[in-house]
Amino acid sequence: MTGVNAQWRLAARPVGLPKPTDWEYAEEPAPEPADGQFQVQLEYLSLDPAMRGWMNEGRSYVPPVGIGEVMRAGGLGRITNSRHRDYRAGDLVSGMFGIQRYALSDGRGVSRVDETLAPAPVHLGVLGMTGLTAYFGLLDIGRPEPGQTVVVSGAAGAVGNVAGQIARIKGCKVIGIAGGSEKCAWLTEDLGFDAAIDYKAGEVRAELRAHAPDGVDVYFDNVGGEILDEVLRRLARHARVVICGAISQYNAEQAPRGPANYMQLLVERSSMAGFLVFDYAHRYAEAIAQLADWLNDGELVSREDIVGAGIEQFPEVFLRLFRGDNIGKLILQLDGVQA
Repeated sequence: MTGVNAQWRLAARPVGLPKPTDWEYAEEPAPEPADGQFQVQLEYLSLDPAMRGWMNEGRSYVPPVGIGEVMRAGGLGRITNSRHRDYRAGDLVSGMFGIQRYALSDGRGVSRVDETLAPAPVHLGVLGMTGLTAYFGLLDIGRPEPGQTVVVSGAAGAVGNVAGQIARIKGCKVIGIAGGSEKCAWLTEDLGFDAAIDYKAGEVRAELRAHAPDGVDVYFDNVGGEILDEVLRRLARHARVVICGAISQYNAEQAPRGPANYMQLLVERSSMAGFLVFDYAHRYAEAIAQLADWLNDGELVSREDIVGAGIEQFPEVFLRLFRGDNIGKLILQLDGVQA
């Protein structure tokens, strides 16, 4: 027996922000692999806004996490015991392993991590699902052209900061929307955004008018709600609105309202489209190679907000996403991992 497997299971469907009674902490013997399986000891867990949606009942792009099931989450760890012909003990792998210390896998949906490209946590951020989301959402759905104006909301978050940096690399004027002076300063001073709007301190409408006088060509939306409405007012002709997420609505206790200014899509002959990164799985290698090149050339900055609180503190660390406490990619580091 390898050890004790600590897990966080979903105990109830949250109403609003998840509260302690929505979770159940459990410990049980670590699972042993059968033929064709391997055991992973998790080192880092990826905490993402999408996890809040997976907790809700109802039709979505993936089934909801069941009551009593281990909370779904991406993670990264080392194989400790393998009975799979293609994976060996010691391999570093990433996959949807859940909020637990040990996981079993048959290899489906699992990727080997190339530690020569970047430190391990970066493979949950810029070189992981968040970086891939930014890459495909901006380039395939947003289709920015040099000289165009790109606005990104949630711009200091894991996906938003990468989307904005890619827009800069592609020769666009980049405006980020974020909450707080520290985040806005990071966007302009460290990431090279042309402007940053602090939605907590300023008038978003006036700031958009000042920084995008000719309109917004591409809007990469991570927050939804009122900010989406304000950007829709500023669309340029043939603009593209990329719906990546809507974190402002995830904990709403009432059904979210639709965008009030959607008719601007008609007026400006513009489009608004959602997307899922999973649809681009056949192109992940292409995107990772390009992101790694930008990262190693210094054109792309990676920032991981790593919290070394251990798995026992998961419910509280998870709430950092919705309080806006994190800058960059939020990652929970498990006990015993060398930082």
